[in-house]
Amino acid sequence: MGNQLKIRILPGNNIISVPRGTRVTELIKEVPPDRGLPIVAVKICNSYASLMDSVTVDCNLEPVSLGSTAGVRIYRNSLVYLFQLASRTIFPDRRVVIGHSLGHGFFHRFRDGGPQANENDADSFEETMRTLVTRDLEIIPDEISWDVAVDCFRSRLFPSTSQLIEELNEPRVGIWRCDHFITLRHSPLVPRTGILKTFSVESYREGFLLRYPPSQTPDELGEKDDEPKLFSVYEEHKKWGEILGVSNVAQLNDLARNRAQAREFIQTAEALHDRKIAEYAGLIISKRDRVKAVMIAGPSSSGKTTFTKKLALSLKSAGLKPQLISLDDYYRERTDVPLNEDGKPDFEVLEALDVDLFNRNLENLFAGKETEIPIFDFKKVGGRLEKGRKISLDDEGILLFEGIHGLNPDLTPGMDRDKAFRIYISALTQLNLDDHDRIPTTDNRLVRRIVRDHQFRNYPAIDTLKIWPSVRRGEEKHIFPYQGSADVMFNSALDYELAILKVFAEPLLRTVSPVEEEYGEARRLMAFLRNFSPFPVEEVPELSIIREFIGRSGFRY
Repeated sequence: MGNQLKIRILPGNNIISVPRGTRVTELIKEVPPDRGLPIVAVKICNSYASLMDSVTVDCNLEPVSLGSTAGVRIYRNSLVYLFQLASRTIFPDRRVVIGHSLGHGFFHRFRDGGPQANENDADSFEETMRTLVTRDLEIIPDEISWDVAVDCFRSRLFPSTSQLIEELNEPRVGIWRCDHFITLRHSPLVPRTGILKTFSVESYREGFLLRYPPSQTPDELGEKDDEPKLFSVYEEHKKWGEILGVSNVAQLNDLARNRAQAREFIQTAEALHDRKIAEYAGLIISKRDRVKAVMIAGPSSSGKTTFTKKLALSLKSAGLKPQLISLDDYYRERTDVPLNEDGKPDFEVLEALDVDLFNRNLENLFAGKETEIPIFDFKKVGGRLEKGRKISLDDEGILLFEGIHGLNPDLTPGMDRDKAFRIYISALTQLNLDDHDRIPTTDNRLVRRIVRDHQFRNYPAIDTLKIWPSVRRGEEKHIFPYQGSADVMFNSALDYELAILKVFAEPLLRTVSPVEEEYGEARRLMAFLRNFSPFPVEEVPELSIIREFIGRSGFRY
């Protein structure tokens, strides 16, 4: 094996010869920035890597710009690392824990029984972070032995990190080093602190809000998002986790070793779900003199269908007669669906639905007339069936319709607001990997979808990964802007679910070849799922939302 390597720089076809062990930063010096935005990482053989890594094999090397989806994620993760670095400087004896995302920001708080955060603390954080940016410190990938890592993190107020390392049981542990501070290496970070110029730290709800730029303008902060309903949902779920004694993956893995404890945890998590659904049913019932429709919306793989069916059961137990309607049945024929910027049918836009027909059906139903609801067959026909199903509403009847556009006011322009009860649903996990590494809601839903697409549509993981960016763009445009209009928000995440989904997802992700562009995303998800110990699949109740994705549900879909 020679000491010289052949490196092909993409997206062009420039091949260079360099010594083995050359740092990536040396290889991309001549690569122009994308739209003036910095290069924050690379893909080596389609796998994401740091610019501070070295090349050791002949390979294709593709720069990752801040303007890309992966680049935005890496920038945000790097900001969290910078926040951790600042916390060690300002509060070396305090435990600062990342919470959840909120708008375009991450919520942090002290978790050590000491004083709560205040505005002066937030100002200190931002000032210290900006000093670190000015110093332009290197963020260096490295490895240490297992025993050194356990001792190091255990002695530095990072108990959950130490637990996670012990769970993984690897002889060498990947870390990031910067200015004498280390943390676990889960995914690539930017090469230097000087890149992290766009952020702010604000005092928020007895904690800190680390704000980052939106993906549309990655070099500008944009307007502040304050989402009190979403914050309340997260906080409630976080309290559930504290009650159950599980707020990070290491604690969850501890339960996996005892089947009886795992079973009890699953049952308790499901009971909390059912209690919340019953609470929402009670709100609807209290308004039964006015409310004739329940509008349920949420992003892909949030569990809308199962939630709707479980809500219907709760309403039936109170004497109501719910009629379920899926907005998917109102899709236009493929030839009538608007095209996206790539010239392909755009099924994410409201115009892909026959809104006029939907509103005519609603008008007839509210008038007490028997109405034929269309049926769209996605599997066999790929279009609308000739005959639909006939339904009607009497005095005890109520419509439950679910779909991604359920909260869009343009869906029902003529409906009185008081006539509908609006519910937004998403999988807002409260679990963290450790104090500093959160589990993104998007990753939770993507794993769900990969499993469901294979189980029920026979789609390989590569197909789901290919369409996911388009799905995410549609959510940003057509779902998230309306979530604040919901009367209530339901969190469909179950703290045990990733320990179940990994059993199904890992074999599917391993089928993605290293030559595929999506390999880096598949590899990232595999590394993420590796942190979880499996739970017994057979313990998942047949009416659980998770059954919508893994199969053997007690509901018919």
